[in-house]
This record gives sequence, structure tokens and C-alpha cells, in this order.
Amino acid sequence: MSRYVVGLTGGIGSGKSAAAECFREHGIVIVDADAVAHELTAPGGAAMGEIEQAFGRAAVTPEGALDRGAMRKLAFAEPAIRLRLEQILHPRIRRLCDERCAAAASPYALLVVPLLVESGTYRQRCQRLAVVDCPEEMQIARVMARNGMTRADVERIMATQATRAQRLAVADDVIDNSGLPEALAPQISILHARYLDLARIG
Repeated sequence: MSRYVVGLTGGIGSGKSAAAECFREHGIVIVDADAVAHELTAPGGAAMGEIEQAFGRAAVTPEGALDRGAMRKLAFAEPAIRLRLEQILHPRIRRLCDERCAAAASPYALLVVPLLVESGTYRQRCQRLAVVDCPEEMQIARVMARNGMTRADVERIMATQATRAQRLAVADDVIDNSGLPEALAPQISILHARYLDLARIG
């Protein structure tokens, strides 16, 4: 990738989407790894042929998309299945993200990756890493309210992610999302100005 790439990450419920939207309002191209994954596993998606070959029709909805519920059950029962799915999806996700960051028609691209800290190769793709941060209790409350999940379910997801301390340890910039929603925009305006300068230099 020839252009300047800022990575954006944060734990579940931290407010990554809201932060990314603030960058979008500054005219920055957002490349979202989750959105790319959904695109690849939608009906007719580029990964669906190999997924069906690997896991059979049981992993595919009648419409031809990845049956996420069925895959979750399979992967829970057999960890090797999750690994196989990742081997199919992750190289494709990385390749598409790289292409879209390189083609972004803005001074820098924002690469949003929920598991950026956990997936070492993404860190190498970013010149700068911003972490959206809030207390873990706040993450839990937000996800329970947003998704109707139980506390135990949210904690289970959080247990598979990097800890708050691990994310903060590798952050170049921290976006504090522990306050009111309107507190995000001023922080991101400051970061945007900084990233514009860095992109011009680098």
C-alpha cells in the first residue's frame, strides 16, 4: 500500500463505528474489515464457493450466504472448523482491505479492524494506530442494551479479544469514548488534523 493508513480498533461496545463515522464526516475513506467479511460471505460472495466446498450445504443459507449461526455452532463444537474458516476468509479480507486502502481517494485511509491487535499482520499495514477506549463495564452495558445479549455472552466475547490494557499498550492515539456521544467529534477533529500532517510528511 502506497498511502498513509491509520488503523482504528477497540473492544466490542467501545464505539468504533461512531468514531469511524466522525472520520467519514471529514471526508476520509473508511475501509471496514467486518464489512469486507460480510461482502465475501453474502450470496454470490467471492468466498462462498470455497466455504461450501469445505463445510457443505449446512454452512450456507437457502439464499446462498454464510449461515453464521450454523458456523458458530460448528466452530464451538470443533475449534479446527473456526481455523479452517479463518484460513479461507482472512487472506481475502486482507487483500481487499489492502486494495481499498491503496485506492482511497482521501489524504489517508482509515482501516477499521475489530481484532487488529490480535491479528498481528494488520498492525504492519498501519502507519498509526488509534484505539477507541472506555471502561469494560461500559462496554458490557452498551452491548447488552444494543444487542439484547446477556452479561455472560458479552463477557465470553470479550474473553476472546485483547484486553483493554493490551490495546492501550500498542496505541499511538487513544480516543476516549467513556463520556457523552458528542465528546467524540472534538477528539477526532484533533486527530484528523494530526493525520493530515503525518500523511503529508510520510
